[in-house]
Amino acid sequence: MLIRISLIIAIVAGLAAAGIGFVKVQEKLQATMTERDAEKKDKEVAQKDLASTKKTLKSTADDLATTKTTLATTKTALQTATAKADDLEKQKTDLTGQLTSAKGERDSAQQKLVIWDALGLSPDQMRATVADLKTTRQQKDAFVAENKILLMDNKKLNAKIDDLIGTDRPVPLPAGLKGNVVAVDPKYDFVVLDIGEKQGVLEKGEMLVNRRGVLVAKVRITSVAAERSVANILPDWKGKEVEVMEGDQVLY
Repeated sequence: MLIRISLIIAIVAGLAAAGIGFVKVQEKLQATMTERDAEKKDKEVAQKDLASTKKTLKSTADDLATTKTTLATTKTALQTATAKADDLEKQKTDLTGQLTSAKGERDSAQQKLVIWDALGLSPDQMRATVADLKTTRQQKDAFVAENKILLMDNKKLNAKIDDLIGTDRPVPLPAGLKGNVVAVDPKYDFVVLDIGEKQGVLEKGEMLVNRRGVLVAKVRITSVAAERSVANILPDWKGKEVEVMEGDQVLY
């Protein structure tokens, strides 16, 4: 009897202990389920946030691509506009130059018109006057050339007259006449000059021989060719320490 009572007490105690453990397990299970539901909810929220972030990221990427395209288009348009601006600036510069040239031509034409008005001549009369002036100048040049020839002939005639009457005076030569000694014969005291009749050289004309600013001798022309002449060294200059050399300058 005592054993049965003890067994009953043990069974009751075991059931009591199991009941207490079941309550704790149930509480733990409830807490776990609550925590799971919270995590699930957090996960759903996180997934929603991730989806929203992905959507925002895609939208941003699309906006960036659109911006790049717009930037490239804008850059191309800017380059085109810059090229057009440069071309317009060049055209402006060219037109400015043409305008300046046209103004200059206009001013020149106006000045000519003023001159014509002042002279009381028409353009045809002015052209005729210019033509007459040109003809007059040509005639004058021909007269001057002919006068030079006549003067040269006159000098030649005077030289021949001096020969005939025995006059030994020097014959005048053209002012500023210059030449060079191209050959020297010290034995016979004569020199050859690189100037002649074309330059106005005449027989019996006298010229000074110069070397670097120093007077070397004095010569008299004895014969004249077209572009050469021969001259004798005058006796007063013979025997001087400085002798005439090729390359010395002669002048009148």
